[in-house]
Amino acid sequence: MRKALVPVDGSPNSDRAVRHVITLAGTCPSMDVLLINVQPEIDDVLVRRFLKKEEIEAMLESKGGDALQSARALLDAAGIRYTPQVLIGPVAETVARAALEQNCDGIVMGTRGLGAVAGILLGSVATKVIHLADVPVTLIK
Repeated sequence: MRKALVPVDGSPNSDRAVRHVITLAGTCPSMDVLLINVQPEIDDVLVRRFLKKEEIEAMLESKGGDALQSARALLDAAGIRYTPQVLIGPVAETVARAALEQNCDGIVMGTRGLGAVAGILLGSVATKVIHLADVPVTLIK
């Protein structure tokens, strides 16, 4: 994999996906990593009534930046080159679109790791990404 998209949310599960990418980068030192956090759009009428669009976007950018921190620290410590990005939109669709638009070879993402019933309860985002993505998706438990 030359270019990997790694969507993260700041959880231990997404940190495990980042660690997996670090391992992969050991076999492919020229790997590029696109590290993203996707913030869902805020459609709440009350919020939109009191905050301007730019204020809402700034708030989401800040929240997304916070969610990227642990993944950035892991990649920095490993000396892996990456590009961080906060995107706003429907999560699964935005992940799949980013992989396509950024010419990524694959997506590596964490799951909730729910054991034997994982096929049923895998998580709606991971399931949707699998169905929407045009590139291979590696799920890390």
